[in-house]
Amino acid sequence: MSVAAALGTATIYPMQPAIADVAESLDSQITAIGIALAFGPIGYMLGLGLLVPLVDRFSPARVLAAQFGVLACALVVSAVVPDAALLAPAVGLTGACSAVGAGLSSVTGRLAPPRQRATALGMVTAGISAGVLAGRTVGGWLADEIGWRGMLLTFAAACGLVAVCCLLALPNTRGTAERGYLATLRSLPGLFARHRTLRLASLRGSLWFFAFCVVWAGIAVALSEPPFSYSAERIGLYSLAGLSGILATQAAGRATDRVGPRLVILVGLAVAGAAAATISFSLENTVIALICLAIFDAGLFAAQVANQSMVLAIDPSAPARFNSAYMLVYFVGGSLGTAAGAATVEWFGWLSTAMIAAAAVGVAATVTVLERQR
Repeated sequence: MSVAAALGTATIYPMQPAIADVAESLDSQITAIGIALAFGPIGYMLGLGLLVPLVDRFSPARVLAAQFGVLACALVVSAVVPDAALLAPAVGLTGACSAVGAGLSSVTGRLAPPRQRATALGMVTAGISAGVLAGRTVGGWLADEIGWRGMLLTFAAACGLVAVCCLLALPNTRGTAERGYLATLRSLPGLFARHRTLRLASLRGSLWFFAFCVVWAGIAVALSEPPFSYSAERIGLYSLAGLSGILATQAAGRATDRVGPRLVILVGLAVAGAAAATISFSLENTVIALICLAIFDAGLFAAQVANQSMVLAIDPSAPARFNSAYMLVYFVGGSLGTAAGAATVEWFGWLSTAMIAAAAVGVAATVTVLERQR
């Protein structure tokens, strides 16, 4: 499940390090390509609402295998489009099907024992973290080696293989949800009205995912332009700093099961906010920049595990609809951050971009502190 989550999540990110190459190949502005790539999180939101609830009713093996099959087709379409206007919907379809990670998280929340739920979720989230990392790193390397179109075709082949593996390896047991599919979809908005925990978790999650996407989309643009002018492969290697996020998710899961989620969230946000503020004026120093990126990713991924464990615990017997509602709001922040990151660097420079991210993390921490005080 962790490996499948890694690949599914990775498919949203491989074009980010190659954004300059994609713009040149399609004869488009970098800002236009950045907006096209923002359709990935938008499509992901649609997948969260329409596809993730299916795992509470039907066989996870069949549902997720079908998603990987369509995902492979969407990547092929993205590889052959002639312009940015057609790239956007193809990226959106890729994003919708890449919601397999959220589906796998929901299955984990349903099957794991209550006292080990956060630990198990940390394992799957580690896969998602690895996917974020591998998407950029492998995407940048393959884009330099075989071109960005060939890179997408390679990801498509991998998704086809994993689709077969899902049928063989994932649980084939139907969920126990009593609501019909359409009734489940109609119930999603009402969940926010009835569950304060979901409202607050969604708000702070969207804030820090906005910050995350601002930093990673913005840094790809900043490093591709003078005075850096780095290649897509070199930009992708910066994502190796995110290895710390993989370790942080598993440690955060264990810590959440021991001390509770709110302390883990606050610690994660504190270190992430400090790292974002530091990297705003130290991008020229590669060592410091990589250290800051590592701390930034580790803090946010740790906070995500703890935050999502609170959401999945609201109704452990059918967690997918709560996870869908949470992730929908979460990826609203991601969509805005992806578009804002590329555009803000073009308009205002890297310093302002990183400080915007730090401010968003600070607001998320404030929400958490005020919740504890109440």
